[in-house]
Amino acid sequence: MSGRLDVELATRGLARSRSHARSLIDNGRVLVNGRSAAKASLAVDDHDRLELTEADPYVSRAAYKLLGALDDLGVDVPPLALDAGASTGGFTQVLLHRGCRQVIAVDVGHDQLDPVLRNDPRVTSYEGLNLRDLDPEAIGGRPVDLVVADVSFISLTLLLGPLTSVIKPDGRLLTMIKPQFEVGRELLGKGGVVRAARLREQAVRSVIHAAAALGWWPQDAVPSRVPGPAGNVEYFVLFGHADGDDDPAGDAAGSEVMARLFHAQSP
Repeated sequence: MSGRLDVELATRGLARSRSHARSLIDNGRVLVNGRSAAKASLAVDDHDRLELTEADPYVSRAAYKLLGALDDLGVDVPPLALDAGASTGGFTQVLLHRGCRQVIAVDVGHDQLDPVLRNDPRVTSYEGLNLRDLDPEAIGGRPVDLVVADVSFISLTLLLGPLTSVIKPDGRLLTMIKPQFEVGRELLGKGGVVRAARLREQAVRSVIHAAAALGWWPQDAVPSRVPGPAGNVEYFVLFGHADGDDDPAGDAAGSEVMARLFHAQSP
């Protein structure tokens, strides 16, 4: 009897869940009859030999994105952080490994967080919580030092208000901006890829402008070391809260960040 590769990996105990199986496949760690498998939907049957390449210490590919951003931006992980769009917990895992004492993991889905992380006393998981409904009361009324955000299928501009509402006045917001979810479907190229640098710049600028309207200004930004699905270029932007709603210094900083991020790219 044939079935999907991701389902079969979970059934045979080679993956903790279908989402974990998809992560393994995306990372090129799954072999079917000795050959690398690229698609979770690949049909396999009981006679196919499934193997994993060397073990990966992280629960998802996203972990490597955050690792690169923390290093490139020089961000020290604070004691209390919130992982917005936690999914299997790649960002949560990195935060813990970097010394965070408590991580609040929030996701609209259910049963996605890796069991090891779910059972870690340093992790508080809020499942089924739409980030549009995020506020201090929803997470126990305790403001955090840092919010890291990795969301899909929604523009970050719609979530900045809720995300910043749970951060301490001197805290920071580290967002991963995915142009493929910011520019609109009509501007996506083949395979859902945003190929034009001007469109990627437009996507980042729109998020920065939305944050500035809330009094949050970019302190620095870098491209993700790891591309998104189908090769999309993604960006991490680190925001801090301004002293006032209209901060000329913050506006200048935003321009400098954009110039550094896109200066070498062609329109």
